[in-house]
Amino acid sequence: MPRAEIPMADTSSIHRPVDPRSVWAQLSPAERSAAYDNNAAVKNSAELIAERNEASGRMRGTLKSHLDLAYGERANNKIDLYPAARPDAPCLVFVHGGYWQRNSRELFAMLVEGVAAHGWSVAIPGYSLAPEVSLTDIVAEIRRALDWLAAHGAAHGVAGPAVLSGWSAGGHLFAMALDHPHVHAGLAISGVYDLAPIRDTGLNAALKLTDEEVATLSPLRLPVTQKPLDIAYGSSELPALVCDSIALHDKRAAANAPGRLIPVDGADHFTILEALRRPNGVLVDAVRRLID
Repeated sequence: MPRAEIPMADTSSIHRPVDPRSVWAQLSPAERSAAYDNNAAVKNSAELIAERNEASGRMRGTLKSHLDLAYGERANNKIDLYPAARPDAPCLVFVHGGYWQRNSRELFAMLVEGVAAHGWSVAIPGYSLAPEVSLTDIVAEIRRALDWLAAHGAAHGVAGPAVLSGWSAGGHLFAMALDHPHVHAGLAISGVYDLAPIRDTGLNAALKLTDEEVATLSPLRLPVTQKPLDIAYGSSELPALVCDSIALHDKRAAANAPGRLIPVDGADHFTILEALRRPNGVLVDAVRRLID
């Protein structure tokens, strides 16, 4: 199944908010942490998270699936597969978020219904969390999950081309794995693509990022992968995340890499997932365009 040609977007009219990192040295530690605090920025985040978790628990128990398949040795090295009717159907591989230190694959099963309505399979890998392991270890685990899917997915009815997606910290992990040979294209959602500012926030208490990790695990500091990549964010998200998404698209556009920038109007860091959850969602449409 050939990949669709994904044009580069004209971003001249895109709203670019004021990036707090432009005055980073003048900010207090609390202000720096607030620049990445999605839970505090979205006033009803607790209700949105609770609804997501409840829906995922309900769907995980009723969908056709192969759950808790081990791809590695650690406790969270498991992957859930939701095969389509056709084994050769495209597969959305979704990497969850949680700032690399919370959440699990089980809490995102509600996303299956969006692309499954169009005959796609879905794979949701889990991964170890900080501070039990380093970010270097977590990045390696996502690649190991993709190795496993390439080798064993067909035995579980998932043999089609893979579109990799990830949200929040999962967007970062996804961007680090876009060059994996099993991945045909990608959709990054509300990701963090430069780790240097993260080191100056409360998030680093668990991550303990090193200079080497900032340099080698920040997608904005690495060579561009020439695969189709759409980059999405909510128009109501924190400016630091919006600016990272725009900057990553600009970097790829400068390298003539294919992909669109997709601002989801009115969406915040949590409601943006509705655009991937609904069969008629704008991000479901984006995923389908990546493989035709």
